[in-house]
Amino acid sequence: MLHGNPSWSYYYRRLVSGLCSGYRCIVPDHIGMGFSDKPGDDRYSYRLERRVEDLERLMQFLIDERGLPATGHTLIVHDWGGMIGLAYACRHPQRIARLVILNTAAFPNPKQMALPWTLKLGRDSTLGAWLITRCNAFAAGAATWGVKRRLDPATRAAMLSPYDSPAHRISTLRFVQDIPLTPNDPGYALVEQTGKALAQFSALPAQIHWGRHDFVFDNAFLAEWQRQLPKAELTVYEDAGHYVLEDAHERIIPSVREFLDRTTLERAV
Repeated sequence: MLHGNPSWSYYYRRLVSGLCSGYRCIVPDHIGMGFSDKPGDDRYSYRLERRVEDLERLMQFLIDERGLPATGHTLIVHDWGGMIGLAYACRHPQRIARLVILNTAAFPNPKQMALPWTLKLGRDSTLGAWLITRCNAFAAGAATWGVKRRLDPATRAAMLSPYDSPAHRISTLRFVQDIPLTPNDPGYALVEQTGKALAQFSALPAQIHWGRHDFVFDNAFLAEWQRQLPKAELTVYEDAGHYVLEDAHERIIPSVREFLDRTTLERAV
């Protein structure tokens, strides 16, 4: 299970509870997020390519040192987790057996749609960078505008808790600044390459759970997923936003569990 920005592994807490009785759940925090280290730029690049390499190293370690089977993996992704996870999957397609897609992308921006002004501000301006690092504006804003059902105070506090100082918000800023929009951006070639390679997964068992009211991943992104994964089981939640697992967990978790049980493969994880 791969989270995005500005969330962390906590986002998957209910899904893990619903699956762990029958499945091994691996839920890492990206560097700079959650309980992972939060190094400065002098120690970590905070680029998409490095994120994919991190995942490769983690999975290889688990296979080599912790007895994880080398095949039969189910990839569950949200937000930046989709780009990171599917780029990894394209490098190791033999490992991936099933996909669960949650409001994300793994291909260039459909139709070259304009970036929402909130992301553009954070990506391209000094003011936006200051708001993200000094005021925790991106994480706080996402916890407000990323859901249709207001988060209770304890959940909201938990979502924001890793980002409790400017130094601990570096990754939320760098993720925004690393959004690849044009061929001149550092991660664009990898995004384009991954998008072109997704067809190899079109026959895999797959589910798409999509919150309709997403301020970033809108209907154009959903349409592209349907084109890339035409056999995927799709559920659109008209009362859910970007954090679809927060808004619709009561429906998503049993659906994912049933899907995994129904498509169980030998040594699936």
